[in-house]
Amino acid sequence: MPLGLRGKKKAKSKETARLVEGEQAGAGVGSLPDPPVPARRLVFHTQLAHGSATGRVEDFSSIRELYEKIAGVFEISPSEILYCTLNTPKIDMEKLLGGQLGLEDFIFAHVKGLKKEVNVYKSEDSLGLTITDNGVGHAFIKRIKDGSIIDSVKTICVGDHIESINGENIVGWRHYEVAKKLKELKKEELFTLKLIEPKKAFEIEPRSKAGKSSADKIGTARGTLRLRSKGPATMEEMPSETKAKAIEKVDDLLELYMGIRDIDLATTMFEAGKDKNNPDEFATALDETLGDFAFPDEFVFDVWGAIGDAKQGGF
Repeated sequence: MPLGLRGKKKAKSKETARLVEGEQAGAGVGSLPDPPVPARRLVFHTQLAHGSATGRVEDFSSIRELYEKIAGVFEISPSEILYCTLNTPKIDMEKLLGGQLGLEDFIFAHVKGLKKEVNVYKSEDSLGLTITDNGVGHAFIKRIKDGSIIDSVKTICVGDHIESINGENIVGWRHYEVAKKLKELKKEELFTLKLIEPKKAFEIEPRSKAGKSSADKIGTARGTLRLRSKGPATMEEMPSETKAKAIEKVDDLLELYMGIRDIDLATTMFEAGKDKNNPDEFATALDETLGDFAFPDEFVFDVWGAIGDAKQGGF
């Protein structure tokens, strides 16, 4: 079965959907065309999570452009923004801005704060970390497993950005690359992490373990704006409850096998598999679009099974 997913080149997206809704009205025969229907203007409110005045952002079509717009409002560098949460200034990993932005969501930007350097002894194969990233070059800790090696190091917190591992700068790496690097560290040896925690105005329990639900991250408005690190944003309807649960299951499998969580990646995998008739076709689709991830064969089978279960429920 052709499940070798290594060394393949990513396929380029052909999606050209527009950021805003609206279409040109048809013209009657023998008459001048009607003026175009005004496009819906999408404006979002934003604050710095540690405290600031409220700003407004609009006219962005990607995650990178959104960060640039927020940075422009508060006159900071886009590289200062670690990640954003929706509708809360707290370091709540279940409220992260990911691939979905509800049309009524309020955006809180978490910026760089205290730098710290920590030495960790890897006494076990698993560190107990789950990694994610903001889509524009900053990987950070999304979850710390209870009783794990990292859980015993109280200076390492959920929400910390990982700047370097053993002196190697990893800014710009994707979350799966960082997770792989941490997994490959030798057992029974010390390693060093340089971290940056987000700036905060008050104690908000940063070591709190995030829950498993990903569905809450999807916007509360009827429509959502789906953002990508590359390519245009698109307007989409809210997913059904069955689809949301299936995507959450795929996200859980990403954490189990890869040590990462990424609701946008989970959504992409779900969409790639929902119309495939068998695991072979699904594996080929992943190979063509996501080959750089080098997903284990067992993971591919389990994801296909999760999507198959969702099909039976209807979505």
